[in-house]
Amino acid sequence: MLFTHPNRRRRAGSAPRRLGFRVNGEDLRLVAAEATRDLWLAELTSEDDPELAWRFVLDQHCHLWAAELGAPSRLLLGEPDDEHRRPHGLWDGRVPLLGCSTCGDWECWPLLAAIRVDERTVTWSAFVQPHRKEWGELPIGPFTFDRAAYEATLAEPEALDADPGWAWMLGADDPQP
Repeated sequence: MLFTHPNRRRRAGSAPRRLGFRVNGEDLRLVAAEATRDLWLAELTSEDDPELAWRFVLDQHCHLWAAELGAPSRLLLGEPDDEHRRPHGLWDGRVPLLGCSTCGDWECWPLLAAIRVDERTVTWSAFVQPHRKEWGELPIGPFTFDRAAYEATLAEPEALDADPGWAWMLGADDPQP
């Protein structure tokens, strides 16, 4: 469910690894792209090339920094720290799970979700894009995970050698990683 991979857009001074998520075997970025496709298409002009538009939608998010989200962070247990807490609007009670693929920051273009934790489960629900209030709650989830397994994978996520998103992000003419 949780994994780390090298940052494909490495900036000077940036952390080397990102933390990604799979839900039902699918990368959360792809889940978000599929959920927002029609919303984006309504915003894009009819002159936009459909293939390029879909590629834009696919590449709207990136994974967040592993150092920021991994243990001992409580963010993925629904307990945002002061840096991640926003007590207003669509942020209220939600935490970022994805960030902006252009700049790599979670504040720029986040995918937010409410995270609820009980003794046995962790549930992600009420997904939103706070910069598109008119989109409302996105048709994503809810996803429920076994808490013990969730905490174990959060403490030691699978370490991948490359961003698994390369499979859908790259076109035939793009260089392979």
